[in-house]
Amino acid sequence: MSLRGLPSVDRLLQAAAADGLDGRFGRRLTVQALQETLDEARALIRSGGEPPNEETVLAAARHKLEDWVAPSLRPVINATGVILHTNLGRAPLSPAATQAMLEVASGYSTLEFDLERGTRGAREIHAEALLCRLVEAEAALVVNNNAAAVLLALSALARKREVVISRSQLVEIGGGFRIPDVLKESGAHLVEVGTTNRTHLRDFEAALTDRTALLLRAHPSNFRIIGFTAEPSLEDLVALARRRGLPVVDDLGSGALLDTSIFGLAHEPTVQESLRSGAGVVAFSGDKLLGGPQAGILVGEQEWIQRLRRHPLARAVRADKLCLAALAATLTHYLCDEAVEEIPVWQMIAARPEDLHAKASAWVTSLHAGEVLSGRSTVGGGSLPEETLPTWLLALSSPRPNLLAERLRLAPVPVIARVDNDRVVLDPRTVLPEQEGALLASLQACLHAQL
Repeated sequence: MSLRGLPSVDRLLQAAAADGLDGRFGRRLTVQALQETLDEARALIRSGGEPPNEETVLAAARHKLEDWVAPSLRPVINATGVILHTNLGRAPLSPAATQAMLEVASGYSTLEFDLERGTRGAREIHAEALLCRLVEAEAALVVNNNAAAVLLALSALARKREVVISRSQLVEIGGGFRIPDVLKESGAHLVEVGTTNRTHLRDFEAALTDRTALLLRAHPSNFRIIGFTAEPSLEDLVALARRRGLPVVDDLGSGALLDTSIFGLAHEPTVQESLRSGAGVVAFSGDKLLGGPQAGILVGEQEWIQRLRRHPLARAVRADKLCLAALAATLTHYLCDEAVEEIPVWQMIAARPEDLHAKASAWVTSLHAGEVLSGRSTVGGGSLPEETLPTWLLALSSPRPNLLAERLRLAPVPVIARVDNDRVVLDPRTVLPEQEGALLASLQACLHAQL
């Protein structure tokens, strides 16, 4: 068959119209898919390949169109047991937070409008009052993530001046975010003191000069230094800074508002503790232990937060209406003492081992496959390193466990599991209740496929 034997675009368009492709994807995109498919067919013929018929060309174009419009950001079922899984979107939102986002997304809102006065309002008010009441701060500001929060604080308070920090806290977290790099981008000058494992208050005091703008503490939330170590307390840093009229900026990262120790985990420093210790500015994330949307939150003394609010960078990194709506709903859960009952992250942390065992056992019964094994869940998301929670796992034996895990990932509703000791294991702690039906359907289909 020569190249002339290939169907024309017009002929294929008539077939595509009959098949409903142009109605579904639009004429322009359909024409583009057909032209690209024909180009591929011509290349195949020139290389000696078998020429495709009209039906094959149309099927290839349909596949191309479906691939082009398929979303790459898709919901998945997290069965890994990692609660704050960075690659899977960290904290899932509560129903109230999801509903709040939907309501402001589907119409107009009071994002920057004062209903009482009928004039322009400020978007900062939607979360600031809640935050200040919740953590007893003088002022608060919300930006789009914690990296932006730290960058804004350093840019507004320390540009062309010195920031003193312990050498042990020059951390790098996921995505290559490094404290020294942020300091450099902010225009501040880094002054590192102490050693990798031991830093004393006298090291900070010796580093203070007329050019010092602030002291910075960065909570090492994704690693731990153990053994022969020393760090001055936040209270001591604050006392030293106040004698010089300087603020302490405390980068907490994970943003815990509840005491993690009551759930069998190590104690994670809370925002309230930092403020009570006298930190001038505390920065933390919205989508880690707070359990809300991606956000960077800054709370602290009015003097310092106002300087951040007035800085030109504040507009570039401000939060949008969806973030503010979800954050306000999440904060309301804390104010109403219902965080553990309503916020998925805390529901997962508080889940009882006996309930997880019952759930894993029910899965075995439903699937007629697998067994229940003890295991450990992790918090993840750069929070509470090396801390785990006891759990019970569904363990599936397979001659090719990696292939089974791949099939689960490629299921219509993707399931992300772990391969451990040549078994595919799934942790019920991180599977949302409303996802269990889809999880079991995917498991049944994939187990049947390997028979």
